[in-house]
Amino acid sequence: MFFFIYSHFNLNLLTKNSSFLFTCPTYLYLKNMIKRSSFLFVFIIVSNFLLAQSAKKLQKPKLVIGLVIDQMRWDYLYRYNDLYGSGGFKRLINDGFSCDHTLIPFVPTYTGPGHTCIYTGSIPSIHGIVANDWYDSNTKKNVYCTDDSTVNTIGSESDEGKMSPRNLLVTTIGDELRLSTNFRSKVIGISLKDRASILPAGHSANAAYWFDGKEGKWISSSYYQNQLPDWVVKQNEKGFPDIAMSKDWNTLLPINKYVQSTSDDEKYEDHISGDKTVTFPHHLSQITKGRYSAFKYTPASMAYTFDMAKQAVKNEKLGVDNFTDMLTISISTTDYVGHAFGPNSVEAEDTYLNLDKDIADFLNYLDVTVGKGNYVLFLTADHGVEHVPGFMEEHNIPGGNYSSEELSQKLKQEIEEETGLKNVIIKIQNSQVYVNDEALKKAGKDINTVNQQIIDFLNRQPVVEYAFATKDLATATIPSPIKCMLINGYNPKRSGQIGFISNPGYISEGSSGTTHGAWNPYDAHIPLIWFGTNIKPGKTTQKTYMSDIAPTIAALLNIQMPSGNVGEVIEKVME
Repeated sequence: MFFFIYSHFNLNLLTKNSSFLFTCPTYLYLKNMIKRSSFLFVFIIVSNFLLAQSAKKLQKPKLVIGLVIDQMRWDYLYRYNDLYGSGGFKRLINDGFSCDHTLIPFVPTYTGPGHTCIYTGSIPSIHGIVANDWYDSNTKKNVYCTDDSTVNTIGSESDEGKMSPRNLLVTTIGDELRLSTNFRSKVIGISLKDRASILPAGHSANAAYWFDGKEGKWISSSYYQNQLPDWVVKQNEKGFPDIAMSKDWNTLLPINKYVQSTSDDEKYEDHISGDKTVTFPHHLSQITKGRYSAFKYTPASMAYTFDMAKQAVKNEKLGVDNFTDMLTISISTTDYVGHAFGPNSVEAEDTYLNLDKDIADFLNYLDVTVGKGNYVLFLTADHGVEHVPGFMEEHNIPGGNYSSEELSQKLKQEIEEETGLKNVIIKIQNSQVYVNDEALKKAGKDINTVNQQIIDFLNRQPVVEYAFATKDLATATIPSPIKCMLINGYNPKRSGQIGFISNPGYISEGSSGTTHGAWNPYDAHIPLIWFGTNIKPGKTTQKTYMSDIAPTIAALLNIQMPSGNVGEVIEKVME
């Protein structure tokens, strides 16, 4: 290229100083040739550059990591920002692309349906995981979302492994990845919670591992394999939970640094089972009964989960060959701590500071083992959390508690008086009333009349904002954004006949601790950050949804979207 530029420059210079060259045939011929050659050369260079850029855009990551932080509200990204280090949340925010207005498109906002939506791009009305538990009117039994009596526990003697994804009605993005490579891609799920490992990994996953809170081990199910791999056995032999529980939990920093929290001793906080105090230090070493269940409430259990993820990357050789692999990780500790102590506790703040360090360490591990630029990681949450009602009351903010059990008893009594039947109300679950239609038919009662009586009763309760027949949601007089979430969460075979919405800030819990499950932003506004291969730094405040995650991964990998997908590709992530 230098030759053409040099020649073109010198001929032009001669032209300015030698007028006879304008008419010289040799000069004109040479100039024409150089122009044509220069153009051809530049065309080739530009074409190759564009092709290279196109190829770069089509470059697939070797490994996709889904990192779900259970119960993480969006504002936690910034609430503790002053105390975060540079390599964890800040690295993801600064070097990744953040979708700051990501919402859950359904209710109830629970762990099971949340994790399912993330990896299927679908909603409970389609994928079938309407809650963590629901009542099955056909079998007349309560169903846990991953229960499977046909399989056995692998790795312990307990029943904690009798689980599978068979209640899930659609494919996950992991299933589609496996299908796209004729099952040469590997997909593995890891979490302390069974549902947070199984549902993300999908039907065709190579493995899913979760924590047996009875025996203190990583376990799996015969759905996936007949025995644990040697590397998982070795992980269990290390006895990490026992080592962790021999030490007390104290704050990572001096406690006066925790300015984003309430005082450490609040009457509305719950305590770790076996621990006699709600204040630091938490005397884990003194807990004798239920030690492994208590372990799940400690920051050490997050490090334990990340270490298991590292071992999976290393021993399963994830991200090594030409077929993209997927690792789904869910951090459950944040949910356990949040339920017990609430989002304004020192415990919650300390947990997130520890999590920040764990994320930084895990990213460094991926940089070394998989390689910078060879992996894509997205961070999100399955739901948020409400403030502890006692905290709200303390600061004169609307909110409170109500007893679903008491509400159920009052409703049963009223309907018994109205119908003369004792078994009409089966249960109240997931802010829904399950009605015994068979008993009503047998007694010759009009089902619609009884349903209206239930709705009228609920509408008279001070805590209830709206009550409605779930099958009539399309015509119910409920604000459209909430109505859409309710419709998305309704599955006629797994949902109750009557639903209700409580007033903002009200939860069905005891006098201590808190929960989630509502349509409100404190439960439905979640973080979503994309980081790694082909992801440019930036952020958007345009509305995106949890259901948009799976189709965006599909677009990044050039594979089919999951079978129940209703989400859309977040194009800004790929720009």
